[in-house]
Amino acid sequence: MPATTADLGYGARFGIKDGSDVDYVAEVTSLTPPSMARDTVEATHLESPDAYKEFIAGLKETGEASITINYAPSASDALVTAFEAGKGNFRILFPSGTLALDFAGIVTGYEIGDLVATDKMSGTFTVKGTGKASFVAVP
Repeated sequence: MPATTADLGYGARFGIKDGSDVDYVAEVTSLTPPSMARDTVEATHLESPDAYKEFIAGLKETGEASITINYAPSASDALVTAFEAGKGNFRILFPSGTLALDFAGIVTGYEIGDLVATDKMSGTFTVKGTGKASFVAVP
């Protein structure tokens, strides 16, 4: 049996794209890439074999991406700017640094966590993918 090729998520990055430039978000503590899903459309007819429903493949959808950060209040917060813009282009850079997932999205939320004396401040940023996400080689 061959050795595993599993790897850690350590070193992954989330970026906001502006043309060919990418502004990577600092201190990301967790990152959930958008899912890929496909609808099913029922195509059952009056002579479907053995009275079983039949389905055909429907449209595909890019799901929601979510990042959690160590929150550091700033008057020039790139995530607030992205939220106010409402939509944008984003990149998830995988730990190897040679593969990325690029996608367009609509920013659906930016939530600053509870402010308590005994824990770090955190924030969560969510983006709903729109259109097709693409895996790209990064030089």
